[in-house]
Amino acid sequence: MDDQKAKAPAISDPPPNQTLALEKPKKPPRNKYALACATLASMISILSGYDGAVMSGASVFIQKYLKINDTQVEILAGIINPFALVGSIAAGRTSDWIGRRYTIIFAAAIFLAGALLMGLAPNYAILMVGRLVAGVGIGYALMIAPVYTAEIAPTSSRGFLTSFPEVFINVGILLGYVSNLAFAKLPDHLNWRIMFCVGAVPPIFVAIAILAMPESPRWLVMQGRLGEAERVLAKTSDTPEEAQLRLLEIKEAAGIPENCNDEVVAVSKKNHGEGVWKDLLLRPTPSVRRILIAAIGLQFFQQASGIDSVVLYSPRVFEKAGLKSDSNSLGATVAVGFMKTAAILVATFLLDRVGRRPLLLSSAGGMVISLVILASSLSVIEHHPHEKLTWAAAMSISTVLTFVGSFSIGLGPIAWVYTSEIFPLRLRAQGASLGTATNRIVSGVISMTFISLYKTITIAGSYFFYAGIAAAGWLFFYFFLPETRGRSLEDMEVLFGKKPEGGEEEKVEAEVVHRGGEDSNAKTEV
Repeated sequence: MDDQKAKAPAISDPPPNQTLALEKPKKPPRNKYALACATLASMISILSGYDGAVMSGASVFIQKYLKINDTQVEILAGIINPFALVGSIAAGRTSDWIGRRYTIIFAAAIFLAGALLMGLAPNYAILMVGRLVAGVGIGYALMIAPVYTAEIAPTSSRGFLTSFPEVFINVGILLGYVSNLAFAKLPDHLNWRIMFCVGAVPPIFVAIAILAMPESPRWLVMQGRLGEAERVLAKTSDTPEEAQLRLLEIKEAAGIPENCNDEVVAVSKKNHGEGVWKDLLLRPTPSVRRILIAAIGLQFFQQASGIDSVVLYSPRVFEKAGLKSDSNSLGATVAVGFMKTAAILVATFLLDRVGRRPLLLSSAGGMVISLVILASSLSVIEHHPHEKLTWAAAMSISTVLTFVGSFSIGLGPIAWVYTSEIFPLRLRAQGASLGTATNRIVSGVISMTFISLYKTITIAGSYFFYAGIAAAGWLFFYFFLPETRGRSLEDMEVLFGKKPEGGEEEKVEAEVVHRGGEDSNAKTEV
């Protein structure tokens, strides 16, 4: 009888493969509150994309109406980026001072002023002032939206949610192109003005929507407001256990004792942003130094590979490829916007499943191939100016689309996701602002020199040049950037302090499964 009882459990045991399936943690449902917060915060990025892209078509009509030359057009298109640099640096300090949420509202106000100045500008000088103001707004938005989203998101969906700002940038780019096409038939004294004035509407709605959002729990802890932070984490975490774990990690990073559970506690002035620049630039630890190089390098290569030469000047590129009419080139430009938006939507669902590195390397590789083929096709067209080479024109247009698609499925969103998640808590806002500043400096150089560059070395030579930079970027990503998928924000300094090891990926996955924060296939995806 005893023997039968002893054998009974063996009879009812499930097969080995079923046991493994039962041991896998159940994937938590996506946190809808965190999703809503990330969506609202990221909507400010629509304005960044719109103000950048609308100049692509508007410049054609501005040049005719104001009778300005190519150099003035180049400056008008690119001047937005140096002032985005000012905005991005100021945003880091502002967000440490007044909070992430109110910084987003401040950015919306700047966008509103810039759009009205550009739309109502009586001359070139006032139009430039409007672009400068809009540039500051872009700098604020590019820095604050990813930081807020990364700090509010649970670990299991941080890549997905932190890619939202790039999604909305691409939506804004698409809307800018559609606005170009929609108002192009109006008289030249009116069409470009309406294109800019349309950009004054979204900031009002964004600012109102942001008031319904909570403050970042990490910023609240930095201010000693533990009770508020705990309530926000309870709403934005996948489980109560994860909320408590996140709170403990943030308290540790902020230097608050683990057993301190007061509603409000006194904190160091350093948590308000003081001394951060010294710790970032003058006396960084080895891990912080590597983080800073990773962020700056990633943002440099994102822009130096030439994406703005397409976003801002695609009508000119398509004209060189053989599309002579304004309506045809603007129509092809809208296709660029659709491709960028579709690709970024795919990327949002892959970031937490595939990881940052595989997407980044695939993206950079696709960009290199697309740029080489684009440059080769344009070279053939340039060497046969009196022949209609339909195949070369089709190849040029197709590779522009594959280039922006490759960019948006990896390098576009990951630059912002990665930069917003790798800095330690106290350094995050101003560290991310340095990355954003690098992005805007390089973007400004590309956008303000593209016309001059292609007039000097031909448009084909320009894209061969960008292909070389993209190839160098691929090498940098491969040798220097570790995988961050599944790591908590508070783990990043440890990750960057290690040398890459053969089993590093497996160790990361083991930690994810232990915390229950990753999807149920985490063990088998490596």
